[in-house]
Formats: sequence, structure tokens, C-alpha cells
Amino acid sequence: MSDESAAPVTTDLPDAPFHTTGTDHITVWGSNEADTIAFYRDLLGMPLVLRQPNLDDPSQTHLFFDTGDGRILTFFVSDDRPSARGQRAGTGAVHHLCFSVEPDEYEDIMAALEEAGKGYNVFDRGIFHSIYTQDNNGLVIELSADKYEIPDDRKGEVLATAQRLREEDGADFAHDRHMKGALEELGLPVKKHDLPDADAGVGV
Repeated sequence: MSDESAAPVTTDLPDAPFHTTGTDHITVWGSNEADTIAFYRDLLGMPLVLRQPNLDDPSQTHLFFDTGDGRILTFFVSDDRPSARGQRAGTGAVHHLCFSVEPDEYEDIMAALEEAGKGYNVFDRGIFHSIYTQDNNGLVIELSADKYEIPDDRKGEVLATAQRLREEDGADFAHDRHMKGALEELGLPVKKHDLPDADAGVGV
């Protein structure tokens, strides 16, 4: 699909019957409680803030984790389910979950993953840097650090501006220069984080 025929990229609210106000939580079918807590609480550092029965199936436990900004990630778990080795891909399936991390903790995060025996890849995605690993069930987990300091309430605006600059530039994807240009155009401070050099990833 060409950019000319695609839906417009904009921060303007669409003409819809209603509008969401944010992400409340995401729920994943988990394996067992011990493995889930070991990965999300003990490795990724997410506090376990609520544990209760799955209200639709009380034979399962519903675990609630705080991802760091008050947004919640929850799992349905059962102690009779071992952790799996991989995810089944397909339409409607979850490709990956992405969580924000502090840029100055990047090296520490890679060291912690290595110590935990978790493989990972590091990519420069143009608009941010990403570390990819897998949870206890093979679900791809992305740990993302912004290249530039961006106010949370302006992120959509910055990305939409970078998109326009990318299109004007004829680039296949948003590069570092488009993010920098977007910040300058919007009158925001250009503060770049010190992140390691990395490839863009397969397929680019």
C-alpha cells in the first residue's frame, strides 16, 4: 500500500462514535504462576500488585503486574500448565509486547538478560532503540528506549511529524534525522540519549 492511498497519519481524533482514553491493561494466557512471576517480577522488575481468581474461570489465577507507569499487564495462570517453548503465529495472535526502559540502564539490562540465560538482540529502529528477548513462554518481549527525550503527552505529535518528514524525504522508514527534525519543528528540546550503535534489523 502506498503512502498516498493509506489512511492519514495524524494526532487528530478520528470521526468515530467514541474515543478511548488510554490503555488500561493487556491480558495474556500464561503458563504457571512461578515461571510468570520469575520473568515479569524478578527479571523485568514489574511489581505484582494484585492476585485473585480469574472471575470467568476460578480454577485459574489472575496475576496483575504494574509495567512502570500505572498501566497493567495481567496473566491467567494455572499451576498445571508448564511454560511453553514458543508462540503460534497467525492473524489475531500477539506478535510481541513492548515495555519502556530507561536509556541509561541499557547496558545493565543486557547484562541482566545474559545472567538470566536469556538470549537477546539489539536493534536501532530509527525512532527508538530496542532489545528483543523472550519470556518463559516464548512470547517476544521488546524493551524500548527512546533515542530522544520526548514528553509523554507529545509523543504522538512527534511521531506524526516525523512521519510527514519521512514521507517528504522519500525514506522507507523513519530515521534518526526525522525524529530530530520533528522535535526542532515542534519547538521541543533536542536531547539525544547515549545508546549503542546497532543494526536496523532483518528486512530493512
